[in-house]
Amino acid sequence: MSAPAVRLRGAGMSFGDRVLWQGLDLDIARGEFLAVLGPNGSGKTTFLKVLLGLQPLSAGTVTVNGAAVTRGNADIGYIPQQKTFAPSTPLRGRDLVGMGIDGNRWGIRMRRAPVRRRVDELLGQVGAAAYADQPVGQLSGGELQRLRAAQALATDPDVLLCDEPLLSLDLHHQQAISALIDRRCHQEDTAVVFVTHEINPIIDYVDRVLYLAGGQFRTGTPAEVLRSDVLSDMYGSRVEVIRSHGRIVVLGIPDATTHHHLENEDDLGPA
Repeated sequence: MSAPAVRLRGAGMSFGDRVLWQGLDLDIARGEFLAVLGPNGSGKTTFLKVLLGLQPLSAGTVTVNGAAVTRGNADIGYIPQQKTFAPSTPLRGRDLVGMGIDGNRWGIRMRRAPVRRRVDELLGQVGAAAYADQPVGQLSGGELQRLRAAQALATDPDVLLCDEPLLSLDLHHQQAISALIDRRCHQEDTAVVFVTHEINPIIDYVDRVLYLAGGQFRTGTPAEVLRSDVLSDMYGSRVEVIRSHGRIVVLGIPDATTHHHLENEDDLGPA
């Protein structure tokens, strides 16, 4: 068996007295689709920051392709949450994708032809060629997420991190973006870490779940983790998990507003 794309051993994360998780041992295999679930403030975005090298662990170790995590690792691609651009933004779709190739460099682009060929290849992979020359401020949320996916794949990464990439998208674009990410995972042997509040749009693609809540974590298949007894134990109160027509409905989770003041801290990290 090949070495895992991502490995955590004894991993812990805390901010002061608040523990997000501790003692996390986790291997993410190449070609595995891992969904990261949990309420606001549970540490989902912080987990991605750890893998991106933006947030050090409080305890334990993490490696990507056997090496310690570092910022700007070309082995990692990242699709952020859907955000819009101002209508007047002077940036075309292909320019956004091109930033994934050489956006870390200063000065004039010297080798334009190879970059353009690579951008065209990426646009084709994600089905965004038709609007590649349109201003990004005039594109829909689903079109922008296709471009961000292309940008994330520019370095042909072994690990693809996705931070709520389906937020604010309609059902059609949710399905399209989910299928695109799944193809990358299972056809190109890329490890996918997909943070989401809602598993149903990706339930057919998920191999395993990492569920974070109340300073605890559980890992396993969706059938093993998304159960009434497991989630009730994590939340310390009765939670009902109902399965109907291939969908999962979770009832009785403690009011999300109790976590709201932690969500900003989760997103931004410690001051």
